[in-house]
Amino acid sequence: MNAVSRKVSLSMALLAALALAPSAHAQDAFQPFKQLEGTPKMPKLNAFTAPSARKVPALRDVTLEAKLTADGTSLQTGLNWRVFSPSAGPDGKLQLVASSEGGEAHLQLAPGDYFVNVAFGRAGITKRLSVPENGDVKKLSFVLDAGGLVLNAVAGTDQRIQANKLKFSIYSAEVREDGERALVMANVKPNTIIRLNTGTYHIVSEYGDINASVRADLQVEAGKLTEATLQHKAAQITLKLVSQHGGEAVADTAWSVLTAGGDVVSESVSAFTTMVLAEGEYTAVARNKDKIYQREFTVQSGKNADIEVSMKEQQASVVGQD
Repeated sequence: MNAVSRKVSLSMALLAALALAPSAHAQDAFQPFKQLEGTPKMPKLNAFTAPSARKVPALRDVTLEAKLTADGTSLQTGLNWRVFSPSAGPDGKLQLVASSEGGEAHLQLAPGDYFVNVAFGRAGITKRLSVPENGDVKKLSFVLDAGGLVLNAVAGTDQRIQANKLKFSIYSAEVREDGERALVMANVKPNTIIRLNTGTYHIVSEYGDINASVRADLQVEAGKLTEATLQHKAAQITLKLVSQHGGEAVADTAWSVLTAGGDVVSESVSAFTTMVLAEGEYTAVARNKDKIYQREFTVQSGKNADIEVSMKEQQASVVGQD
């Protein structure tokens, strides 16, 4: 073997020795990685076993009924049921968990406590309901202690009033500190059944939209339908400006109606104007082409009338003239 070959062999052996015996510095570089020191111990299989699922209680069948009186029969229509959680939601309100409409309510609820509200028209009541996990769930009965009210009105003693000219408002009987009553229901149409809790109510009937109104206190009894007819002292009046008696109404006429005390109760612009007024003394003022005509007239309860303001039977005054 020549010198060159010996040198190459020595170099190869030196490189092999270095590869088999790493330096202390190289060994220290791997010390932080403990997992390289040996095979990690595998955990037991049962260490990863998922905990058993929480048992969810079964839903229970719940039946709710409502009666007008304690000894009455269960209502089969017109009921609105609402079931709420006793805990308030993020908005501060009780959360609705179930609802039903009609007669008896048949619901499925999880065991726990609830608030149940049932409404029958404007009548209603709220009770607490506890649904047990086991045992029988008894039917929960609500006694509304409610009745019905039907309102109507006439003008004079028996003058029928058109339904579209008549409306009612229902207020509580109690007067608040500010002198007002709490409004229970507005714009009630005649001959409509209104369901209310037992008690006394203050009724306001309005005939037309000017000054014909009447008030009354009415009693609603549990399980009964109260029908009441209020009496208006008013009549429907039609005003016309005519060039002669029985003539056609003059177009483009501006009307003002004043009470005996001079208060304006109505203003309009038309050939003729129709309105409902409470009985009493009034003055009709008609303005046409810068001329003013007027006439005094009387409204009698229940006696509808056409009132003519004649352009010939009186001296017209000119607007702006002394």
